[in-house]
Amino acid sequence: MIYLDHNATTPLDPRVLESMLPFLRGAWGNPSSPYRFGQEARAAVERARSRVAECLGCRPVEVLFTGGGTEADNLALRGVVRALRGRGRHVVTSAIEHPAVLRTCAALEADGCRVTQAAVGADGVVDLAAVERALGPDTVLLSVMHANNETGVLQPVAELAELARARGVPFHADAVQTAGKLPLRLATLGPDLLSLSAHKLHGPKGVGALLVRHGTPLDPLLTGGEHERGLRAGTENVAGIVGLAEALALACGTAEAEAARLAPLRDRLEREVLAAVPGARVHGAGAPRVPNTTNLAFPGIDGESVVVALDLRGICASTGSACSTGDPEPSHVLTAMGASPRDAQGSVRLSLGRDTRAEELDVVVRALVEVVEQLRAISSL
Repeated sequence: MIYLDHNATTPLDPRVLESMLPFLRGAWGNPSSPYRFGQEARAAVERARSRVAECLGCRPVEVLFTGGGTEADNLALRGVVRALRGRGRHVVTSAIEHPAVLRTCAALEADGCRVTQAAVGADGVVDLAAVERALGPDTVLLSVMHANNETGVLQPVAELAELARARGVPFHADAVQTAGKLPLRLATLGPDLLSLSAHKLHGPKGVGALLVRHGTPLDPLLTGGEHERGLRAGTENVAGIVGLAEALALACGTAEAEAARLAPLRDRLEREVLAAVPGARVHGAGAPRVPNTTNLAFPGIDGESVVVALDLRGICASTGSACSTGDPEPSHVLTAMGASPRDAQGSVRLSLGRDTRAEELDVVVRALVEVVEQLRAISSL
């Protein structure tokens, strides 16, 4: 199998599994229990919190553990809106956000909020001027992702943070696709809230984190006990949290070197596909991107058909967000960038990872050339 869907999920690193096993086998106490068995688990959670904070340049008290990236996004959006409900009911986001943000915004609209989606250019980068115009006296949150999960296009998060800070508006960035791929420091990046997910960086599924800068207003999404400073009720997933910290530490230690290795592989893949497949193009090619991601357009065919044909050849790819699989509508990200619905439906995302090798990509290029030629011969699009 050639796996090129690392933006959907990543294999669990054996070192991460080893770090988790003690808390699945023996040290399985409740971290809220006062006796030694429970406090051993509590100590593991707090060590993990300190490791995450060290990797991301924040204080341990600013790290909240969640059940994943989707929950982190929900806590950021709903939590800030609830905390500031006396000030206003306006949220600004972008048209290319992950469904975890856009569908949460839609739910907030149904509850009486007003949501503005700032446009992006043809390169997939959010329009800073549009964001600035949208921010008003009743705006309580700005939420724009760090890197798009479908195209890999990086957003100007530092500049967005400056705009938000000048207006006194809390700023949330979904960093699920950049944590572990690029060096991240909360202080220099600028957001007040930052989401990440363990399974995108060779950690376990079902655990994530929300970094919350000190002083940021936030109400809990889940209520019950006083876990996570009262902001995320529920007994902590000790093994998952330990795994998240281990995965993040391993990824952050190699992020720069791995980015330098993957970017040339990705660029070579694109060059060879564009040279061999008539009409092919790369969405977001002119913008800065995370080094592992390419989104290729093949006009005249259906992207889902390409993914199925590649799967039959032992190659894993996707048409975009795994959370949107089965949605018959074309990608909202690509149409926001100006792609026609037809072109958007003919696009395929390939996302490389730490095990990707050049010889595998040679196989992928040959497979894509064959698949596209065969599908175009029978396509009615």
